Amino acid sequence: MRYLHTMVRVADLEKSIAFYELLGLKETRRTESDKGRFTLVFMAPEGQEECPVELTWNWDGDDGLPSDSRHFGHLAYAVENIYDLCAHLMRNGVTINRPPRDGRMAFVRSPDNISVELLQMGDPLPPAEPWASMGNTGHW
Repeated sequence: MRYLHTMVRVADLEKSIAFYELLGLKETRRTESDKGRFTLVFMAPEGQEECPVELTWNWDGDDGLPSDSRHFGHLAYAVENIYDLCAHLMRNGVTINRPPRDGRMAFVRSPDNISVELLQMGDPLPPAEPWASMGNTGHW
């Protein structure tokens, strides 16, 4: 058995691509289906093309998308510096739902309410402001 990918449905393909690019993922391949009326975009971290997330966009809309995707669980990525990435995401308008108060873990949500867990590679970073005193926003 071999892991292939995780698929998430998206309502706005360009918005979703922009979000995953902010996380550091790159588009690795794209499939357009005129007959099926959908686009598949695979995105993965540099050098880890074998571990993509597949963004599935239905051209005619997707009324089945839930407003809260907690039933899905979450995607998780290890990051080199959780504080730097969270600051980068905030500067680009992404809400940090669960800030990295412990220097180890944060949660954000994609434009389609997919929870994304960010975990510090190696040992947690020392607690630092503004993260240490920042409260949760929404849920994750």
